[in-house]
Amino acid sequence: MGGSQRRDLDGTGRPKTSGSRREAARAGRGGEQEREPVSRPLAMGGAMREATEQLAGLLGTRPESVSAVKRTEEGWQADVEVLEISRVPDTTSVMASYRVRLDEEGRLTEYERRRRYARGQIDRK
Repeated sequence: MGGSQRRDLDGTGRPKTSGSRREAARAGRGGEQEREPVSRPLAMGGAMREATEQLAGLLGTRPESVSAVKRTEEGWQADVEVLEISRVPDTTSVMASYRVRLDEEGRLTEYERRRRYARGQIDRK
């Protein structure tokens, strides 16, 4: 991976809990089967919010922007820009671009730091 950082979460991307809401509801209704609600697909705006909020929780710093979002077969992929080292002047601060993958329900499944750069740097292609 050549200098990039990558974190894979467990298959669900969710933290372990002591029980699900569905199990609690089933126990409260005498063990009857509960119908699971049909979830609506996550929209692009929701994917952007989920990507930034979940990455912030993992990194301990608030992302500054989302530079790309696209739907994939598995859910969503976003490129999120994060301030890694604050410097004076601000244009010399170190930024990082993270690639974040979410499943269809908006749970973070993977993130990877793709590159680091000075805030004032302009991409040249």
